[in-house]
Amino acid sequence: MKRFKLMIAGLCLLTGNLVPFENMYGQDASNLSQLGKSTIEDVIASMTLEEKAALVVGTGLKMGEKEKNMGFQIPNQPIPGSLADKTKVYVSGAVGRTLEIQRLGVTTIEMVDGPAGPSFGSRTTAYPIAINLSSTWDVDLVCEIGKCMGNEVLEYGLDLLLAPGMNIHRNPLGGRNFEYYSEDPLLSGKIGAAMVTGIQSQGVGTSVKHFVANNQESNRIAVDAVISERALREIYLKGFEIALKESDPWTLMASYNSVNGVTATENYDLLTTIVRNDWGYEGIIMSDWDTGKDPVEQMKAGLNLIMPGPYQDTVIIQAVKSGKLQEEVLDKNIAWILKNTMRSPKFRGYNYSNKPDLDNNAKIARNAGAEGMVLLKNDVNTLPLKDKDKDIALFGNGSYVTNVGGSGSGFVMRAGPTVNIIDGLINSGYSIENVSKQAYTNFIQENTPKQNMMDAIRGRIKRAAEMPVTKEFAEMIADNAEVALITIRRNSGETEDRKIERDFNLTETEVGNIETITKAFHAKAKRVVVVLNVGGVIETTSWKDMPDAILIAWQPGQEAGNAVADIISGRINPSGKLPASFPVKYEDVPSARNFPGSPAYKPEEVVYEEGIYVGYRYYNTYNVETAYPFGYGLSYTEFNYSGLKLSSPKFKNQIEVSIKVSNNGKVAGQEVVQLYISAPKNKLDKPAEELKGFAKTKLLQPGESQTISFNIDGNKLASFYSEKSAWIADAGEYTVKIGASCEDIRLSQKFNLKNDILIEAVSKSLVPKVEINEMKNEL
Repeated sequence: MKRFKLMIAGLCLLTGNLVPFENMYGQDASNLSQLGKSTIEDVIASMTLEEKAALVVGTGLKMGEKEKNMGFQIPNQPIPGSLADKTKVYVSGAVGRTLEIQRLGVTTIEMVDGPAGPSFGSRTTAYPIAINLSSTWDVDLVCEIGKCMGNEVLEYGLDLLLAPGMNIHRNPLGGRNFEYYSEDPLLSGKIGAAMVTGIQSQGVGTSVKHFVANNQESNRIAVDAVISERALREIYLKGFEIALKESDPWTLMASYNSVNGVTATENYDLLTTIVRNDWGYEGIIMSDWDTGKDPVEQMKAGLNLIMPGPYQDTVIIQAVKSGKLQEEVLDKNIAWILKNTMRSPKFRGYNYSNKPDLDNNAKIARNAGAEGMVLLKNDVNTLPLKDKDKDIALFGNGSYVTNVGGSGSGFVMRAGPTVNIIDGLINSGYSIENVSKQAYTNFIQENTPKQNMMDAIRGRIKRAAEMPVTKEFAEMIADNAEVALITIRRNSGETEDRKIERDFNLTETEVGNIETITKAFHAKAKRVVVVLNVGGVIETTSWKDMPDAILIAWQPGQEAGNAVADIISGRINPSGKLPASFPVKYEDVPSARNFPGSPAYKPEEVVYEEGIYVGYRYYNTYNVETAYPFGYGLSYTEFNYSGLKLSSPKFKNQIEVSIKVSNNGKVAGQEVVQLYISAPKNKLDKPAEELKGFAKTKLLQPGESQTISFNIDGNKLASFYSEKSAWIADAGEYTVKIGASCEDIRLSQKFNLKNDILIEAVSKSLVPKVEINEMKNEL
């Protein structure tokens, strides 16, 4: 009877007939189950079927007054008068929200993009992109950036930030690599966990995404990623596993693509068997926006929340009524949503200020942007540029209009003022050569295409083509300036992968300009610096011998120019290290022959034939030369490694590793210490070495030392045996390698494991439906 009365009450609410409950049933409305006061089971039992179905489906891309006044249509609008329509828009510009059921105390969760900072209708901070942050190899700094992001989400009245992105850089052409951290799952997992911890320390949530194998944008909605069980567990799932277990993100976002024949959002093996059963995750599992085909199958697979909605609720209601979907399955998904709703600021009644400390956040973003820059080359100590009285000639359109971040959901819509490279150098006291400045200013103004408003909103900003530099112009500028700084600019983003020509490879104009400018300046014994304002890996081998110094600035956020100037001037000593390998040529990439799948123009299937041999695991194992290896990065000082110690030559439970790092140079600096392990190749194919630990020193003064310690446990030795569905540490001889990059190993020692150790048995899941001709280490 109680359930019937509540259903009638729900119908009265739907029809707008707000008859007081006590008048209807002779009872006070306060006797209703209330989230946070009653059990979750009681709250669910008090819901109508219509409320249940609407709760597991987002309320659509509801427009606030700001959007309505912009004059364009937004899809996924709720039906007027529906439950979704009645959920209040608290923050205009949020990209999605869950259903609000006021009578049961169920508050909405409002969500906002994205991984480089909150992106909606209010001014926020554009932080450095993910690949820039991972290049710091500094979990404490990334956590601090997360705190800044989380505080902006909190103080603007939002609940959940749709970040971080954590897919693997399988191929340098991946359109969203800038949103992801690394080609290595350990680095990705640790940096991702630090970001989640920082954001959620502010009392708001995160959404770790896009789970899993969203490693390309080409036909991302329909493509099937065919991957071996071992490659999935060791490479593509591992980073997510680390982040979920170490930082407890509020939500996990399932991706568009299929994995081994089943759409990710409808994949029971992926969402329930692995995430819930193997990993013990207790957050909300939600979909990416408008993904999946069958909402009923999504419910059965363990997808708790379908975003952005709102139209799938009708299908779910019909399925329950027909018996196609058990109501208990629906209830179970709702329980996960309600459990995490109680963590949100709205449920707690937080009185937000609308005034986050944007000035302070910009300072922290500036520092992080600089810390993530990677110095690739610095012949004859070209950098830092100490003499600020002599003119710098700025070449390259990106010197004047700098890319601060990528496009799509990773673009920060209303960021603070963008500091271009020229602005940052001027702010730092440098003198800029005027003739080249004026030439570029005029060229960019005259050749920038007209912008489409919708493209501009998502960062797909059209840029002027690169200005060609003639020999005569370069020689004239070389007479006027002391040093040339050339910026090479790239952008990428959602829905489209990068191209080899004119993107991964430099254009003829860009290579010609580097050559022309370098010859002109070198003829007068003057130096040339190239700054790479890019979102991912590019080809460098064909031109890297020309300039004297090369700095990867990445896309370092709204403070880009100031951050570049901090490195150029030496105010900050570069300490960034590459989170992805730079191949000599694209054809050397192990996935080049099958990316983005077949048919190439609209791939339906992509087979990961390289298996576990992604990035440095391939280059090091197969002795393939790189332009710049994983973990590489120069400094303005020099570091010495000494005193490598292992607590025991025999492994039993764990081994402690310690190493002394000393600054032998003349300026203060930080060093990233990397621990790799080479495992015995007994019954299973193994890479030459794998990253198993890293740490960044404090700021070491000249002559100062620091001892860094690592713990090696069984998990760090284990490989995944597909036929046993188990992680096993093989008996035999292991080598600990301490290096400044994966190719610059400074010290090593060996230890032995007497017998195989079963570390963990897991579920038999995600078995490929087709045979994969996987790469094997036969060297």
